[in-house]
Amino acid sequence: MDAHASPASEHSHPSVGVYIRIGLVLFVLTALEVGLYEFTYGHHAGPAGHAIEPFFVPLLLLLSAAKFALVAMFYMHLKQDERVLSGVFIFPLIIATVLIFGLIALEAYHFAFARSG
Repeated sequence: MDAHASPASEHSHPSVGVYIRIGLVLFVLTALEVGLYEFTYGHHAGPAGHAIEPFFVPLLLLLSAAKFALVAMFYMHLKQDERVLSGVFIFPLIIATVLIFGLIALEAYHFAFARSG
């Protein structure tokens, strides 16, 4: 392998500014998660907070999935890796996600069936 490879052939890593922006986005997403909890179940939760209770867990899952994607793509450098290495990481994640949603659906069905019978 050539010790003097051109910069274009090497993986370009994000600048410090990009990492700072990602850190700020992660901070905002975490603040939204905490705010969602406080709005829904906090001491001052009102009727609007109780109205979004059915959407609480899906919203938290969505926010945490966005945070996970940012961390995995930038801080774990999956964005710069080859597609095969990213696939080795992402494929089991997809399987786990499908299993989790399947178990949630099964539990919801069981809960609904247990109440009606």
